[in-house]
Amino acid sequence: MNRYISKLGIWTTAALTLASCTKKEIQRPNVLIIMADDHAANAISAYGSHLAKVAPTPNIDRIANQGIILENCFSTNAICTPSRATLLSGQYSHINGVKTLKDTYHPKQEGLAQILQQNGYQTAIFGKWHLHSEPQGFDQWQVLPSQGHYFDPEFKTKGVDCNTPYDKREMVQKKGYVTNIITQMSLEWLKKRNTKEPFLLMVHQKAPHALWEYDPKYKDLFKDVSIPEPPSLFENKKHRAPITIRKQNDLHRLYRRMTGQMKISTVHNYKEWPTGKLVANDTTEQGRIRATYQKYLKDYLRCVRSVDDGVGNILDYLEQNNLAENTIVIYTSDQGMFLGEHQYLDKRWIFEEGIRMPFLIRWPKHFKANQKRSQVVANVDFAPSILDFCGITAPSYMQGKSIRPILKNKNAKWENLLYYRYWMHRDMTPAHFGVRTERYKLVFYYGLNLDTHSFGHPNTPAAWEFYDLENDPHEMHNQYRNPKYKNVIDSLKVQMKKKRDQIGDTDKHYPKLLSRYQNTL
Repeated sequence: MNRYISKLGIWTTAALTLASCTKKEIQRPNVLIIMADDHAANAISAYGSHLAKVAPTPNIDRIANQGIILENCFSTNAICTPSRATLLSGQYSHINGVKTLKDTYHPKQEGLAQILQQNGYQTAIFGKWHLHSEPQGFDQWQVLPSQGHYFDPEFKTKGVDCNTPYDKREMVQKKGYVTNIITQMSLEWLKKRNTKEPFLLMVHQKAPHALWEYDPKYKDLFKDVSIPEPPSLFENKKHRAPITIRKQNDLHRLYRRMTGQMKISTVHNYKEWPTGKLVANDTTEQGRIRATYQKYLKDYLRCVRSVDDGVGNILDYLEQNNLAENTIVIYTSDQGMFLGEHQYLDKRWIFEEGIRMPFLIRWPKHFKANQKRSQVVANVDFAPSILDFCGITAPSYMQGKSIRPILKNKNAKWENLLYYRYWMHRDMTPAHFGVRTERYKLVFYYGLNLDTHSFGHPNTPAAWEFYDLENDPHEMHNQYRNPKYKNVIDSLKVQMKKKRDQIGDTDKHYPKLLSRYQNTL
């Protein structure tokens, strides 16, 4: 017997749970997941950051205004490929096998898309995939190869050159701007779908990933605007553990790239910065940082504007075709993104801006409008939650849990503990793991290359950091050596070990790591 609930089982479960509802009211919901790449919560105006007034996102905000915004949603491994694998599998990186950007997603168990497909859902994904393997569980897919291009992008397409290994398949090029193309492909699929069956549609935008090539129609957006700076832009990092202080911060390197003084990267094959070179009138250190910040944020936020436009077009389609009431709409990103905080860009670090994922959800038939939730939620919870929304019991191998109770009741019991691990050790971002509660954060930088996950960077010294987020929301005061917090830190270490044991991330195969851990307690 199939271990998943059959179509009949879904209806039976729904009927028992909602006995007083009519047949129309227990209709299975559609699921729309819109995921951007590197979209920081601070760059969504519904989150009310220092950027909210100067760079509004009215269409993404529509989801929050008509639904619920999660204020503390996090990635369990803040880098693109692992985060996407966790969303689909409902498993931590050490279980689903995708710990770094190099790892290929070869699921041993069926994930979100396969389970919904088996239960009568039409499934499709358009846009960024970045998992190095052929998408499974989708009736239709058109995905970018790796990062893809912002202009005239190529797509791998289901059914095209399917007898060739996935990484060598022919691609179909589409003319135009990638954000608009992904939106349009998604809308075309919606129009052609079977209207008698529910759907899972995943709209995965490339933007606003580096190198932030915006739609030319937005070249003058923010032209005469000064983007507000984050409080930690000029943070004094003397409070940090020494190994976490970079000799040269991200904005320094970005300045050299934008001005043509440094090679852009081996990933992005450009001779010069694609949106035009940076010219800084003030060449003092602070002047260079400020000029780089302004250009970076303006390019980034111009890309966000197109993503927001696409969200509006899709929401309009749902409303115009009587789909809004019974479609679960989720807007999220694969992780967070530093927008100059701590003079960083990128993600990876366990600091708030790197790990916090935006998560806004609308389901008018079930969730009240204009709500917020402060509980600690992670992307490992996404797949079990969506299955729960659709009346399907999540399989036991999924490690997350459904967030439905806290969406229905803000006072519902919840663990409120995030376990985070960044495996992809680099000397600029040491490998580390840690926990975050509603108030506190404890992190252990173990700084080791581990077996096949090594990127060739030297090992770094071990270190601890601790932050009181209530008194220090911008994480500018490491309190690990403060005796005032000793009992709190000791308790967090116990909670961290318990969580690692619970999810099976014990590092028993890494004795050097365990030795470092014990020697620094």
